[in-house]
Amino acid sequence: MPAIANVRCILLSSPYADADDPEIKECFPNGPKRTIGMVEITLDNGVTGLGEGYLAVFAPLVFKSIVDLCTPQVMSKDGFEIANRVRDLRSLCDYWSLQGAARHVIAAFEIALQDAKGKSLGVPVYDLLGGAKMDRVPIYGSGGCCDAKEQFIRELEQLQKLGITRYKIRSVKSDILRTAWVLEEAGKRGIQVGVDMCQNLADPPQAVHDVVQFVEAVHSKTDRRMIFVEEALGPDCPEEFRELRGKINVPVCGGEIVTTPKEMIERINGEVYDFVQPDASVMGGISAVMDVFEAGKAKGTDVVVHAWGGAAAIMASYHAAFAAGGKLVEYPMLDFPLGAEMISGQGVIVDGQLLRPTAPGLGLTLTAEMEARYPFDEAAVYSCALIDFGPPPDSSWG
Repeated sequence: MPAIANVRCILLSSPYADADDPEIKECFPNGPKRTIGMVEITLDNGVTGLGEGYLAVFAPLVFKSIVDLCTPQVMSKDGFEIANRVRDLRSLCDYWSLQGAARHVIAAFEIALQDAKGKSLGVPVYDLLGGAKMDRVPIYGSGGCCDAKEQFIRELEQLQKLGITRYKIRSVKSDILRTAWVLEEAGKRGIQVGVDMCQNLADPPQAVHDVVQFVEAVHSKTDRRMIFVEEALGPDCPEEFRELRGKINVPVCGGEIVTTPKEMIERINGEVYDFVQPDASVMGGISAVMDVFEAGKAKGTDVVVHAWGGAAAIMASYHAAFAAGGKLVEYPMLDFPLGAEMISGQGVIVDGQLLRPTAPGLGLTLTAEMEARYPFDEAAVYSCALIDFGPPPDSSWG
């Protein structure tokens, strides 16, 4: 079997989103530009594979350091024995990062190995996982990082053109009139709305009663109903999520911050969420997401993959969804030219559904010319030290 001949860490930075988006102003202090971190693995048969760890969006140099640490652990070993290579990396990292940063890096290695193996065998990655269960999967548009009505209308028109009928926006508990306005405006276009309450960065996070009051207040302003609330409580509050499920009639979801399948499966078995949102670039790779799908099926809990990184992260989660028979996937709407260029024709959307990719491996394209056009910018990082400009007056949405 082909051995791992080379490992390369790739950091690239690309223009991102709209400079006027609230999240950009609050979390990208150096402007609308985002960095992604990838691992490129070359096998001794000459085939390369790409993987991504979401960590690099926040701490690219930390990502690179952990990649450098991990590289000797896999060199010259069988690149097709993916589970064994993950085990090797965990033996190196689990003592000091059983959860968290190292899991993102292990994800990048695992995804790159899946990509290289698929390309070596001439098949898409989902074929390595038992084959695709369907030819297309419904998507929801993930955007709504907006402060102005014209921004929301622009995104709603984009969804309409693609035939997408589900839309996720970002709202905090004070955004009552704004959220009700979006539900009404989207409903006129046949689009349903879910709300991400963005508590995965909050410390301290809001309480259960805050979410209950928000949902009741929004629903008192409109006959339209939210189709889910995501990350409505803090990342380490599984008991509170379970309590919230019993107090609102809106599906509760979360899990994008969970970095091990073990923890996610514990949350599934504990009935913490109505549906879970694993991310291959966070949880340790595609195989980890497949484990979550299996646990979800056993418990009757739906799995909707999170897809918010670069091209390798997104396609890794999509391949898992096709292999596991996922019913819905996330489609990030914020403009990211590097990601779009890498995915190219493998991310086709027709009538609100993502068509099954057909190229070998993950189906990504990355050339030396592309790398030259998107050089790494150390200032292009997502900062969790939020700049609080304060919310716009909610009365403007009445």
